[in-house]
Amino acid sequence: MDLTGITTLTFDCYGTLIDWERGILDALRPLRSRVASARADGAVLLDFADCESRQQAATPAMLYAHVLTEVHRQLSERWGVPNDPEEDRRFGGSIGDWPAFPDTAAALAYLKQHFRLVILSNVDRASFAHSNARLGVAFDAIYTAQDIGSYKPDPRNFAYLIERLAEQGVGREQILHVAQSLFHDHAPANAAGLRSVWIDRRGDSGGWGATAAPPAGVRYEARFPSLEAFAEAHRGGG
Repeated sequence: MDLTGITTLTFDCYGTLIDWERGILDALRPLRSRVASARADGAVLLDFADCESRQQAATPAMLYAHVLTEVHRQLSERWGVPNDPEEDRRFGGSIGDWPAFPDTAAALAYLKQHFRLVILSNVDRASFAHSNARLGVAFDAIYTAQDIGSYKPDPRNFAYLIERLAEQGVGREQILHVAQSLFHDHAPANAAGLRSVWIDRRGDSGGWGATAAPPAGVRYEARFPSLEAFAEAHRGGG
């Protein structure tokens, strides 16, 4: 792909830079241990995605840590397990424990030499601050759902991103959005007129994991299995 004119890479964080599926599954172990019948990881992530997307749409101003707290309560109910409010809160506060993908820090360090790096994330500021320590770079700007008052794929999130960057002299044509979720990121990026690159972290795993299924016709300019592969493609000149 031709990156001529691109000055700014905007990133989703969770699922793209941070391994949120691993983090979610690890943090759900106490609850899953009390479920009568074992549920496969894929089924757990599917239930999570359903509860999370519904909660975010219903309460767009709710802090993400509180969204997770409520999602945990809903999963307890869905799986027929007595609710434990303290366990709900621990799950809501688990974001800082979610690991970065092994290639993230080195790839970001390389890309930082060539582009402005910006975060557009579906979390609150405090939660992202915990994750930021795992990412190894200082981002040029960080925009969260808490700042915006809505969650991707709401079009307000990309409108906010574009407006804030325009104030800094960065035009829409200079932006490339880099993300894993076709549902949360690529579909609304398409609608906002932004170019995008798919970091397909799930590869051949099947299904959509912890994200809802995307709408038909989602587009992206290139697809890479990792952020490292994207960085290597840039290093190689293509």
